[in-house]
This record gives sequence, structure tokens and C-alpha cells, in this order.
Amino acid sequence: MATQPENGNKQALLDQRYLRMAAIWAQNSYCQRRKVGALLVKEKMIISDGYNGTPSGFENVCEDENNQTKPYVLHAEANAITKVAKSNNSSDGATLYVTSSPCLECSKLIIQAGIKRVVFTENYRLDAGINLLKRAHVEVVQVDNDLI
Repeated sequence: MATQPENGNKQALLDQRYLRMAAIWAQNSYCQRRKVGALLVKEKMIISDGYNGTPSGFENVCEDENNQTKPYVLHAEANAITKVAKSNNSSDGATLYVTSSPCLECSKLIIQAGIKRVVFTENYRLDAGINLLKRAHVEVVQVDNDLI
């Protein structure tokens, strides 16, 4: 007979599962250099999702001829947050699961959207976003990639 995991272990298992889902969602990205996926979860319900890519109506090409990301490409977090803004859901108190730690600009959106927890796997090249989230008392959790 299987035993129920303790609350901490149960949350860790949920975190791993949602991160696996975010990694699968990242595969929808047309970006070549890096594919990032995000899920917004509130009360164990996915209320929004996003992946990095161009704005609606733009061509699905994220990099220029020099393989540099075009300046108007949206990050996965920004897509998930703006998508929930167009719905009847509220991100206030939600958890954001994202395959890469948020940049500074996305961290500002996370704070303003009332997201209280950010769970990620890979580190973004800069840590200013994570530092800002911690300063705003947003819980930040990094999960080892090997666990997802």
C-alpha cells in the first residue's frame, strides 16, 4: 500500500510535475536559441500558460540574420501574465512555474501581477530578476533539472 508523502514532499512533487509541463509547453516556441515555457497555477489549477515568442500577428521568427533575439520577442512569463490579464482569472497569490529564472523586466511584471511564488529550473544569465523577487518577498524556488 502506497503512503501519502508529507506536505513538503507533496509540494515538491507538484512543483516537479508543473515544471515538466512547463518544459513540454516550451516546445511550442518558435525561438531557435532558447525555448522557455511558463505556467501560472492557482489553487492547483492552471490559469494561464506561455512560451517565448513574437507578439500575436507577427511572423514566428524570433532571431534576426545574426542569430540575435529580436527586441520585440516576449518572454514566456510575460506571455503567461498578459494572457491571464485577458481572462476572468486573477494571478494574485498564484505560483509561476518557468523553465528559466525570470529576467529583471519579467520580475517586475511578476511582482505587479501579485504572484507570490516562482519555481524554476535553469538560471537565466543574469540574477537581477531573482534578486528583485526576493526583495519583494516573492518566494523563489529552484528545482534541480535532474528531478524533472
